[in-house]
Parts: sequence; structure tokens; C-alpha cells
Amino acid sequence: MFAVIKTGGKQFRVAANDRITTAKIEGNPGDTVAFGTVLMLTDGEKTTLDAKALSEITVAAEIVEQARGEKVIAFKKRRRQNSKRKRGFRAELTVIRITDILTGGKKPEMKKGEASPVALKAASTETKGKAAPKAAKATEAGAIDASNLSLISGVGPTIEKKLRAAGITSWNDIASWSEADVAKWDEELKLRGRATREEWVEQAKELLAGKPPRAKADQAEQASGEDY
Repeated sequence: MFAVIKTGGKQFRVAANDRITTAKIEGNPGDTVAFGTVLMLTDGEKTTLDAKALSEITVAAEIVEQARGEKVIAFKKRRRQNSKRKRGFRAELTVIRITDILTGGKKPEMKKGEASPVALKAASTETKGKAAPKAAKATEAGAIDASNLSLISGVGPTIEKKLRAAGITSWNDIASWSEADVAKWDEELKLRGRATREEWVEQAKELLAGKPPRAKADQAEQASGEDY
């Protein structure tokens, strides 16, 4: 028996005891993770493609280790602009072992592993002094929908579909991106530097702070002739 699952914007053919490397999944070695996005199931000569039947299938896995990919160098040069930029990037990866493919609506027993002292120290250092992203505030027009990614200037229908397929569904997700995250998603989703150029992280933080979308603010500024 094997299944085809989708995670991190990629598809994987998996069977029990397979080891695969995916985009980073939050957790510690020994944690159980479940994948509900199953695209196909094959059991002997029987293959299931029906969406309703696949919705009752869950693939369970155990986190083996948190790893990093090989360093990728991104070099950008603008001709005749005296502009050069060189950046290095290493993707955050997770190695998992498939433990079971559950059918009939069964759910796996979620187990927790123990975080290593190094991981605990890194987590405390990372979060120290950082405030959690603020929740979306209400405006005069009503409550803001933080899942409306199209309010971020530069996110069109096609890019929004890519983001949602990768599990990025709200402003909070984008506001929490680090420079490494921006580089990672730029490479995986082929954004061609748009996230950096359009300042998506800054835009998401502004929206969470209750400020109007930049596109609308620019239109209002052009209409009034005043600086906002």
C-alpha cells in the first residue's frame, strides 16, 4: 500500500517505513505528525482517486530530525546601475519516517518527543525580545479579514493560490517571516524577488496594525494630492 501526499507545496509517494525530506515541519524528533492532504491511495490493484474517499485517509509519520539543505548562493547584478547583491540561503528541512497509512477516518495517536537542550536554547534565544504579531484590528468599515492575502500589494490571484497551496493563509504567516523564510519561499514558489521588492512582511505587519492596504492608500493619496 502506498499513498501520494502533499506537503510544503510538493507531492511525495510514500509507504510505511519510508523516510522522506520535506520543507520544515514544526516539532521535535519523536513527534507524530499527520498529513490529511492525500491525493491518491493504491492498495494492491485497487487505486482510490475519489476526493470524498481520500478525505477519510490520513498518513501518519514521525519526525526523525530537523535539518538544513545545502547552501545556495543568489547573486544579483543590475547592469549599469552599480548595484550588486550576494546572499546565501540554506533551506530548513525536516526528515520524517512514515509510520502508517490510516483509512476509514481513523486518526493516529499523536505522540510528543523531547526537545534537545540545543533546540530549547535556540528557541528561547529566537523568541527573546520578540513580540508576537498583533491580531488584526477592526476598522470603521468592520472587522478586517486577516486571511485576505490579496490586500497585500503585489499578491495577485495566481500568487495567492501558490501561497495557500504552501500553507500560507494569513497575514500573520507572512508577518512572521525572517529573511531566510523570504528567500526560501521566493525560491520554492518562484516569486522572483517580489516579496522583498514589494515588502510583503512590512505590508503584513501594517495590515495587522490596522493600517489601510498600501494600494488603497496610494490611490487615496493620488486622488487627494496630499501625502499620507
